[in-house]
Amino acid sequence: MRRPAVFFDRDGTLMREVGYCSDPAHVEILPGAAEAVKWLRGAGFAIVVVTNQSGIGRGFYTDAQFQAVHEEFLRQLGEPVDATYYAPEHPEVEPSRRKPSPAMLLEAAAELDLDLAESFIVGDREGDVGAGHNAGCRASILVLSGITDRTAETAADFVAEGPREAALWILDQREARNAASLA
Repeated sequence: MRRPAVFFDRDGTLMREVGYCSDPAHVEILPGAAEAVKWLRGAGFAIVVVTNQSGIGRGFYTDAQFQAVHEEFLRQLGEPVDATYYAPEHPEVEPSRRKPSPAMLLEAAAELDLDLAESFIVGDREGDVGAGHNAGCRASILVLSGITDRTAETAADFVAEGPREAALWILDQREARNAASLA
């Protein structure tokens, strides 16, 4: 049976944005990130990290450096994730899996048997929001914990201060849908 997922961007969403992070010593999990993942996993959501990593395509760091940073990120998060998908392409390379393309979400849905129509995406950029909409996710949440311009227009279904508030909103949406289906 297909299950819903919460797709999380990594940098600026679950981990402090440091700009092309290539050193595990610079990894810092954001407040509320581990708690958010724990709550959502406990509610039956698959947790999937989807991250653009153009620093690889730009030559700022290697795939091995990305992997070392990601391992430290997972260690600090302390909560398991079901999978990680990343797009190493330079932004000008076509075709690209980079968000707002839905490619990483569609790949995860096929490989992990996910129900995109009941899934959510959480990220700190409009590209994250667009990827969720382009993949047919139930909702796209923009968090203000990254580099988001608080005054900019957004296509997000909800704007949250950070991952904890985003998780609470997702859980509220699921509870409301469950209550409506019982009525």
